[in-house]
Amino acid sequence: MECKEFNQGEHKKEMMAIQDAMDVLRGKWKIQIISSICYYSKRRFSDILNDINGISNKMLSKELKELEINQLIKRTVLETHPITVQYQLTEHGKTLQTIINNLTDWGKEHRIKIIGK
Repeated sequence: MECKEFNQGEHKKEMMAIQDAMDVLRGKWKIQIISSICYYSKRRFSDILNDINGISNKMLSKELKELEINQLIKRTVLETHPITVQYQLTEHGKTLQTIINNLTDWGKEHRIKIIGK
């Protein structure tokens, strides 16, 4: 697979689009959080916390808020006792599923190439 070729003006727009995407997905945790929700459809805070090694409660809370602001996830408070908060991808967030699947495939191939497992 080859990278697309663009003229100079188009190239600048393409690079700006990549920067926009990276601004929203930047950081150590966002892709992992989106992946957790993507793979399970709906996740509670504690489920996501258990899925991701090394993330703190405070950091998860911060990242979830940012993803919600960017309309990638939806936060739903359920009327349970105690109250349960559930997260799921928005329609806009679901557009990242192809990227998540491609990253998964690439990560598996890369691991095999680098460490042979």
